[in-house]
Amino acid sequence: MSRFTLPRDLYHGKGSISELENLKGKRAFVVVGGGSMKRFGFLAKVEEHLKKAGMAVQLFENVEPDPSVETVMRGAKAMQEFQPDWIVAMGGGSPIDAAKAMWAIYEYPETTFDDLIIPFNFPTLRTKAHFCAIPSTSGTATEVTAFAVITDYAKGIKYPMADFNITPDVAIVDPDLAEKMPQKLTAHTGMDAMTHAIEAYVSTLHCDYTDALALHAIKMIHNDLKKSYDGDMDARDRMHNAQCLAGMAFSNALLGIVHSMAHKTGAAYTGGHIIHGAANAMYLPKVIKFNAKNAEAAERYAEIARFIGLKGETNEQLTDALITELRAMNTELNIPLSIKNYGESGVIADASIIDEKEFAEKLSKVAELAIGDACTGSNPRIPTQEEMEKLLLAVYYDKEIDF
Repeated sequence: MSRFTLPRDLYHGKGSISELENLKGKRAFVVVGGGSMKRFGFLAKVEEHLKKAGMAVQLFENVEPDPSVETVMRGAKAMQEFQPDWIVAMGGGSPIDAAKAMWAIYEYPETTFDDLIIPFNFPTLRTKAHFCAIPSTSGTATEVTAFAVITDYAKGIKYPMADFNITPDVAIVDPDLAEKMPQKLTAHTGMDAMTHAIEAYVSTLHCDYTDALALHAIKMIHNDLKKSYDGDMDARDRMHNAQCLAGMAFSNALLGIVHSMAHKTGAAYTGGHIIHGAANAMYLPKVIKFNAKNAEAAERYAEIARFIGLKGETNEQLTDALITELRAMNTELNIPLSIKNYGESGVIADASIIDEKEFAEKLSKVAELAIGDACTGSNPRIPTQEEMEKLLLAVYYDKEIDF
């Protein structure tokens, strides 16, 4: 038996943020990131709509990119003091992910962070509050997923949390918010969404319900991401839907080792963070090559290639065509093909912010952690320690390896 879980209600289209006026409750705790939602007037709109719904509103602002354990604990304490019956999280993946973890600790103060990082170990939620998510970026799809990613900076590790309990009750996918994304963020979040859809399609837990969502998302992203990057707002609006479809697919089919590697390399190095979407974009072509040694995965990569109009006679030719197309998309979006060329702002650079010597020194431990990541179990091919180290070296130097 399999399970397919989505939010109870999903509102989409321009102006759908006004649906907040129909939430039923007394107190809403609003979680946001930096200043962009306030700067563009969306935070004021959220407050206005919630007050029209008759709710008292408390803000929790400045959730950092790659939210920390400390931020989660601080937010949970503020929730315990305010006692909301609605948690409304708005912004990119960071504030929404942070709010999901806060939610669990708010409802169960005795719960520890270590409890939550065990996959599918969350307590039963909604004893105190329901959850509404409003994404402002077109990539993470956390507004429809059973996942959150929280960083333990003391350990230098990003932890993916997984439990159907943290799938939001209400998702509001309003493209007006995404139209304010800067170009670089458009690229990184778009390739994050592409990775979600491709990994879901080849996951060992894929099914008829997830396959349709994943394939359609892949086609939409392939058609619209570059246009969105170049400033086409109609394409930007479609990308906001596409990333959400990809999220529906991977929340139920789960992911693979592209995400395992991205989680465990993201905060591991002293030179700086590897932005999640850029990491996925760099790692995806290498992982496809690795996974394609599995016959079923090779067939499914070939199906993806055919679906988006790529040419080839055999599964191997079609898989290679898909790899070539993804690498070309990275180049068009100014995303590097290797960690060695990963610059300070997450774009192509002559010198990496990730020191080659430090990368080598941490290779064994990072590989071990990646294999143990929650996303590895649903990958179509489980790497050995040696194979994971080879994969990581391949993405550092952009070199071909015969697996």
